[in-house]
Amino acid sequence: MNRRYRKTIIAGNWKMNKTASETKKFAEDLKPILPRAKWCEVVVCVPFVNIPTAMKAFKDMRVAVGAENLYFEPNGAYTGEVSAEMLKDLGVKYVIIGHSERRQYFGETDITVNKKVHAALEAGLHPIICVGESLEQRDMGVTLELIALQVKSALAGVAAEKVRKCVIAYEPIWAIGTGRTATAEQAAEVCTAIRATIRNLYGARVARSITIQYGGSMNPKNAAELLAQPDVDGGLIGGAALKPDQFVEIINAANQE
Repeated sequence: MNRRYRKTIIAGNWKMNKTASETKKFAEDLKPILPRAKWCEVVVCVPFVNIPTAMKAFKDMRVAVGAENLYFEPNGAYTGEVSAEMLKDLGVKYVIIGHSERRQYFGETDITVNKKVHAALEAGLHPIICVGESLEQRDMGVTLELIALQVKSALAGVAAEKVRKCVIAYEPIWAIGTGRTATAEQAAEVCTAIRATIRNLYGARVARSITIQYGGSMNPKNAAELLAQPDVDGGLIGGAALKPDQFVEIINAANQE
Protein backbone atom coordinates (compact mmCIF):
# COMPACT_ATOMS: atom_id res chain seq x y z
CA MET A 1 0.00 0.00 0.00
CA ASN A 2 1.09 3.55 -0.65
CA ARG A 3 -1.29 5.77 1.31
CA ARG A 4 0.50 8.94 0.33
CA TYR A 5 -0.87 8.77 -3.20
CA ARG A 6 -3.98 6.59 -3.16
CA LYS A 7 -6.86 5.21 -1.15
CA THR A 8 -6.83 1.77 0.44
CA ILE A 9 -10.13 -0.03 -0.21
CA ILE A 10 -11.35 -3.27 1.37
CA ALA A 11 -14.45 -4.38 -0.52
CA GLY A 12 -16.60 -7.41 0.14
CA ASN A 13 -18.19 -9.24 -2.78
CA TRP A 14 -21.11 -11.21 -1.40
CA LYS A 15 -21.90 -12.84 -4.78
CA MET A 16 -25.28 -14.66 -4.61
CA ASN A 17 -25.39 -14.87 -0.84
CA LYS A 18 -27.54 -13.49 1.99
CA THR A 19 -31.17 -12.43 2.04
CA ALA A 20 -32.31 -8.96 3.05
CA SER A 21 -32.90 -10.23 6.60
CA GLU A 22 -29.41 -11.73 6.70
CA THR A 23 -27.98 -8.45 5.39
CA LYS A 24 -29.53 -6.60 8.32
CA LYS A 25 -28.17 -9.21 10.76
CA PHE A 26 -24.67 -8.93 9.24
CA ALA A 27 -24.71 -5.16 9.75
CA GLU A 28 -25.86 -5.58 13.34
CA ASP A 29 -23.04 -8.04 14.02
CA LEU A 30 -20.46 -5.89 12.25
CA LYS A 31 -21.28 -2.59 13.95
CA PRO A 32 -19.81 -3.26 17.42
CA ILE A 33 -16.55 -4.72 16.08
CA LEU A 34 -15.93 -2.46 13.07
CA PRO A 35 -12.75 -0.46 13.73
CA ARG A 36 -12.52 3.26 13.18
CA ALA A 37 -11.25 3.70 9.64
CA LYS A 38 -7.73 5.07 9.82
CA TRP A 39 -6.61 4.54 6.28
CA CYS A 40 -9.02 2.34 4.39
CA GLU A 41 -12.47 2.70 2.95
CA VAL A 42 -14.78 -0.23 3.61
CA VAL A 43 -17.24 -1.34 0.91
CA VAL A 44 -19.82 -4.11 0.85
CA CYS A 45 -21.06 -5.16 -2.61
CA VAL A 46 -24.37 -6.97 -2.28
CA PRO A 47 -26.98 -8.59 -4.57
CA PHE A 48 -29.34 -6.09 -6.22
CA VAL A 49 -32.32 -7.05 -4.05
CA ASN A 50 -30.36 -6.32 -0.86
CA ILE A 51 -29.20 -2.83 -1.81
CA PRO A 52 -32.06 -0.86 -0.15
CA THR A 53 -31.67 -2.90 3.06
CA ALA A 54 -27.88 -2.46 2.97
CA MET A 55 -28.15 1.30 2.42
CA LYS A 56 -30.25 1.59 5.55
CA ALA A 57 -28.33 -0.95 7.64
CA PHE A 58 -24.85 0.49 6.94
CA LYS A 59 -25.92 4.14 6.92
CA ASP A 60 -24.19 5.17 10.16
CA MET A 61 -21.25 2.74 9.96
CA ARG A 62 -18.79 4.33 7.53
CA VAL A 63 -19.43 1.44 5.12
CA ALA A 64 -20.13 2.21 1.46
CA VAL A 65 -22.56 0.02 -0.46
CA GLY A 66 -21.70 -1.38 -3.86
CA ALA A 67 -23.42 -3.49 -6.51
CA GLU A 68 -22.07 -6.64 -8.15
CA ASN A 69 -22.94 -5.82 -11.76
CA LEU A 70 -24.89 -3.47 -14.03
CA TYR A 71 -26.02 -3.26 -17.64
CA PHE A 72 -24.48 -0.73 -20.00
CA GLU A 73 -27.70 0.61 -21.55
CA PRO A 74 -29.46 3.43 -19.68
CA ASN A 75 -32.94 1.91 -20.06
CA GLY A 76 -35.07 -0.12 -22.45
CA ALA A 77 -36.35 -3.62 -23.18
CA TYR A 78 -33.65 -5.54 -21.28
CA THR A 79 -35.66 -7.80 -19.00
CA GLY A 80 -33.93 -8.57 -15.73
CA GLU A 81 -31.16 -5.99 -16.11
CA VAL A 82 -30.27 -3.03 -13.89
CA SER A 83 -28.81 0.26 -15.14
CA ALA A 84 -26.13 2.48 -13.65
CA GLU A 85 -28.66 5.25 -13.01
CA MET A 86 -30.88 2.86 -11.06
CA LEU A 87 -27.93 2.02 -8.82
CA LYS A 88 -26.95 5.66 -8.43
CA ASP A 89 -30.50 6.58 -7.46
CA LEU A 90 -30.39 4.02 -4.63
CA GLY A 91 -27.21 5.58 -3.24
CA VAL A 92 -24.75 2.97 -4.51
CA LYS A 93 -21.14 4.22 -4.73
CA TYR A 94 -19.19 1.27 -6.20
CA VAL A 95 -19.99 -1.43 -8.74
CA ILE A 96 -18.04 -4.57 -9.63
CA ILE A 97 -17.52 -5.01 -13.36
CA GLY A 98 -16.09 -7.96 -15.29
CA HIS A 99 -15.76 -10.47 -12.45
CA SER A 100 -14.50 -13.80 -13.78
CA GLU A 101 -17.76 -15.47 -12.77
CA ARG A 102 -19.62 -13.01 -15.00
CA ARG A 103 -17.18 -13.76 -17.81
CA GLN A 104 -17.40 -17.53 -17.28
CA TYR A 105 -21.12 -18.04 -16.72
CA PHE A 106 -22.81 -15.05 -18.37
CA GLY A 107 -20.76 -14.31 -21.47
CA GLU A 108 -19.06 -11.13 -20.25
CA THR A 109 -16.31 -10.01 -22.65
CA ASP A 110 -13.68 -7.30 -22.68
CA ILE A 111 -16.01 -5.33 -24.98
CA THR A 112 -19.01 -5.47 -22.64
CA VAL A 113 -16.75 -4.71 -19.68
CA ASN A 114 -15.62 -1.53 -21.42
CA LYS A 115 -19.22 -0.50 -22.13
CA LYS A 116 -20.14 -1.08 -18.50
CA VAL A 117 -17.16 0.95 -17.28
CA HIS A 118 -18.31 3.89 -19.41
CA ALA A 119 -21.89 3.53 -18.15
CA ALA A 120 -20.75 3.44 -14.52
CA LEU A 121 -18.52 6.49 -14.88
CA GLU A 122 -21.22 8.42 -16.75
CA ALA A 123 -23.54 7.85 -13.79
CA GLY A 124 -20.90 8.92 -11.27
CA LEU A 125 -20.22 5.43 -9.92
CA HIS A 126 -16.80 4.01 -9.08
CA PRO A 127 -16.22 0.82 -11.12
CA ILE A 128 -14.20 -2.00 -9.56
CA ILE A 129 -12.80 -3.58 -12.72
CA CYS A 130 -11.79 -7.23 -12.37
CA VAL A 131 -8.93 -8.75 -14.34
CA GLY A 132 -7.24 -12.12 -13.99
CA GLU A 133 -5.79 -15.17 -15.67
CA SER A 134 -6.66 -18.86 -15.63
CA LEU A 135 -4.22 -21.48 -14.37
CA GLU A 136 -3.60 -22.61 -17.95
CA GLN A 137 -2.73 -19.06 -18.99
CA ARG A 138 -0.36 -18.66 -16.05
CA ASP A 139 1.34 -21.95 -16.90
CA MET A 140 1.73 -20.74 -20.51
CA GLY A 141 3.58 -17.68 -19.25
CA VAL A 142 1.16 -15.12 -20.72
CA THR A 143 -0.21 -13.65 -17.47
CA LEU A 144 1.26 -10.17 -17.76
CA GLU A 145 0.36 -9.79 -21.44
CA LEU A 146 -3.19 -10.97 -20.82
CA ILE A 147 -3.71 -8.69 -17.82
CA ALA A 148 -2.35 -5.70 -19.76
CA LEU A 149 -4.82 -6.44 -22.57
CA GLN A 150 -7.73 -6.68 -20.12
CA VAL A 151 -6.78 -3.38 -18.49
CA LYS A 152 -6.35 -1.58 -21.82
CA SER A 153 -9.64 -2.97 -23.12
CA ALA A 154 -11.57 -2.02 -19.99
CA LEU A 155 -10.24 1.55 -20.04
CA ALA A 156 -10.49 2.13 -23.79
CA GLY A 157 -11.90 5.60 -24.42
CA VAL A 158 -11.88 6.57 -20.72
CA ALA A 159 -10.48 10.07 -20.16
CA ALA A 160 -7.68 10.62 -17.62
CA GLU A 161 -9.87 12.67 -15.29
CA LYS A 162 -12.39 9.82 -15.12
CA VAL A 163 -9.95 6.94 -14.84
CA ARG A 164 -9.03 8.21 -11.37
CA LYS A 165 -12.47 7.02 -10.22
CA CYS A 166 -11.70 3.46 -11.32
CA VAL A 167 -10.43 0.66 -9.10
CA ILE A 168 -8.64 -2.33 -10.64
CA ALA A 169 -8.99 -5.69 -8.89
CA TYR A 170 -6.51 -8.41 -9.80
CA GLU A 171 -8.21 -11.76 -9.21
CA PRO A 172 -6.34 -14.79 -10.56
CA ILE A 173 -9.15 -17.08 -11.64
CA TRP A 174 -7.35 -20.12 -10.26
CA ALA A 175 -7.43 -18.59 -6.77
CA ILE A 176 -11.10 -17.55 -6.57
CA GLY A 177 -13.00 -19.66 -4.09
CA THR A 178 -10.45 -22.46 -4.32
CA GLY A 179 -8.53 -21.78 -1.13
CA ARG A 180 -5.42 -21.30 -3.27
CA THR A 181 -3.91 -17.85 -3.11
CA ALA A 182 -1.28 -16.14 -5.21
CA THR A 183 1.88 -15.63 -3.22
CA ALA A 184 2.62 -12.09 -2.13
CA GLU A 185 5.34 -12.01 -4.79
CA GLN A 186 2.96 -13.17 -7.54
CA ALA A 187 0.33 -10.63 -6.51
CA ALA A 188 2.93 -7.87 -6.34
CA GLU A 189 4.31 -8.69 -9.79
CA VAL A 190 0.92 -8.46 -11.47
CA CYS A 191 -0.29 -5.40 -9.55
CA THR A 192 2.96 -3.61 -10.40
CA ALA A 193 2.45 -4.55 -14.06
CA ILE A 194 -1.12 -3.19 -13.94
CA ARG A 195 0.17 0.13 -12.65
CA ALA A 196 2.83 0.17 -15.38
CA THR A 197 0.11 -0.39 -18.00
CA ILE A 198 -1.90 2.54 -16.62
CA ARG A 199 1.28 4.64 -16.54
CA ASN A 200 1.85 3.93 -20.23
CA LEU A 201 -1.74 4.96 -21.00
CA TYR A 202 -2.17 7.99 -18.75
CA GLY A 203 1.19 8.97 -17.27
CA ALA A 204 2.82 8.55 -13.86
CA ARG A 205 0.64 10.96 -11.89
CA VAL A 206 -2.60 9.18 -12.80
CA ALA A 207 -1.05 5.72 -12.39
CA ARG A 208 0.11 6.35 -8.85
CA SER A 209 -3.37 7.58 -7.86
CA ILE A 210 -5.22 4.39 -8.93
CA THR A 211 -6.23 1.87 -6.27
CA ILE A 212 -5.30 -1.69 -7.26
CA GLN A 213 -6.80 -4.48 -5.17
CA TYR A 214 -5.93 -8.14 -4.86
CA GLY A 215 -8.74 -10.67 -4.79
CA GLY A 216 -8.66 -14.44 -4.84
CA SER A 217 -9.00 -16.06 -1.42
CA MET A 218 -7.64 -13.13 0.60
CA ASN A 219 -8.31 -14.02 4.22
CA PRO A 220 -7.26 -13.00 7.75
CA LYS A 221 -4.16 -15.20 7.59
CA ASN A 222 -2.66 -13.80 4.39
CA ALA A 223 -4.09 -10.27 4.26
CA ALA A 224 -1.24 -8.49 6.05
CA GLU A 225 1.44 -9.99 3.80
CA LEU A 226 -0.50 -9.25 0.61
CA LEU A 227 -1.35 -5.70 1.70
CA ALA A 228 2.29 -5.03 2.56
CA GLN A 229 3.15 -5.06 -1.15
CA PRO A 230 3.68 -1.51 -2.48
CA ASP A 231 1.21 -1.83 -5.37
CA VAL A 232 -1.50 -3.78 -3.54
CA ASP A 233 -3.90 -1.14 -2.24
CA GLY A 234 -6.67 -3.27 -0.80
CA GLY A 235 -8.69 -6.39 -1.37
CA LEU A 236 -11.82 -7.63 -3.10
CA ILE A 237 -12.96 -10.20 -0.57
CA GLY A 238 -15.24 -13.14 -1.26
CA GLY A 239 -15.89 -15.80 1.38
CA ALA A 240 -14.28 -13.93 4.27
CA ALA A 241 -16.56 -10.93 3.62
CA LEU A 242 -19.58 -13.03 4.58
CA LYS A 243 -18.34 -13.39 8.16
CA PRO A 244 -18.15 -10.14 10.16
CA ASP A 245 -15.23 -11.24 12.35
CA GLN A 246 -13.07 -12.34 9.40
CA PHE A 247 -13.97 -9.22 7.42
CA VAL A 248 -12.89 -7.05 10.35
CA GLU A 249 -9.57 -8.88 10.65
CA ILE A 250 -8.80 -7.99 7.03
CA ILE A 251 -9.85 -4.37 7.62
CA ASN A 252 -7.52 -4.27 10.63
CA ALA A 253 -4.67 -5.57 8.45
CA ALA A 254 -5.32 -2.70 6.03
CA ASN A 255 -5.36 -0.16 8.86
CA GLN A 256 -1.99 -1.12 10.30
CA GLU A 257 0.81 1.43 10.22
